[in-house]
Amino acid sequence: MIHRCRWCEGDAQYEKYHDTEWGVPVRDDLELFEMLNLEGAQAGLSWITVLRKRDHYRNVFDGFDPKKIAKYDQQKREALLSDPGIIRNKLKVNAFIVNAQLYLDMQAKAKRGESAGFSDFLWSFVGGEPIVNHPQTLSDVPVNTPESDAMSKALKKLGFKFVGSTICYAFMQAAGMVDDHVADCFKRA
Repeated sequence: MIHRCRWCEGDAQYEKYHDTEWGVPVRDDLELFEMLNLEGAQAGLSWITVLRKRDHYRNVFDGFDPKKIAKYDQQKREALLSDPGIIRNKLKVNAFIVNAQLYLDMQAKAKRGESAGFSDFLWSFVGGEPIVNHPQTLSDVPVNTPESDAMSKALKKLGFKFVGSTICYAFMQAAGMVDDHVADCFKRA
């Protein structure tokens, strides 16, 4: 029998996500942009809710192409808010658009050598390498850390939305910046 982190057990889609994605280091700017926004969409809900809707999100948000999302007009916003395949929260939908605009601004500044690119910026909060924790059980895993506090503060200062410290920590776990697989999980580092 394969032992996994308990939070994913009992659902095939959740187990596959745990086994193949969660905690695997991601350094691709666009993939990180998608992940950060989806973690924000999850705020107040369980991750499985967003995971089950992820493919639809990718479809209606143009493959998470920030150039397209940044240009969404009121008609597109209204279409999204009436789509039962996503979480129909006006603030969350607007956050995707604002975050896309800020992402593009950050990438433009990085091209000019004025700042780090999105991936380098995000990974800087863990010193560029994954932090490997050694939780024995799920109750040993924090909901936020000084690193997620710092990431949240920096993203908010730039104007990003739905990037509280708890969201940032969940994002850091998902993107492999933090390894929080529990002691008896087969994925433990």
